[in-house]
Amino acid sequence: MKSPESAFAEQEHIQPRRRPRFEYGMKRHNGPRLDGRHIVDQTMAMMERMELYCAAHPGSPTAMRRPQLLMRGQLWIALLGPSAEEGIVGIGPTVEGALRAFDAQYVAALRPPDRTVRSHAHRGSTIGAA
Repeated sequence: MKSPESAFAEQEHIQPRRRPRFEYGMKRHNGPRLDGRHIVDQTMAMMERMELYCAAHPGSPTAMRRPQLLMRGQLWIALLGPSAEEGIVGIGPTVEGALRAFDAQYVAALRPPDRTVRSHAHRGSTIGAA
């Protein structure tokens, strides 16, 4: 006669034994799917939103210059130039927000600096700063 301990050890268990997690890897979804479909869908939506913005603002710097659109984290970046340090950049939480910020930065970059200094002693008079 078998002892209860040996009978239990010989039984098949319904659930398989668990393997250590590192054997089959952790399942985590941090970004786009490997098939690229998510990236293509997002790119097409971004291009459509930029086209709608350009149609609504035909004379804007965005419509004339067509900046590059990038997404970093939760922010959209409109970039004209080789880099953010050397170019004109607009950043916003949406495509439209980034394009509006780009338009404002573009116009500000074209505007000459204000070279007039107001005197506090003589209100209303201006003195040119040479």
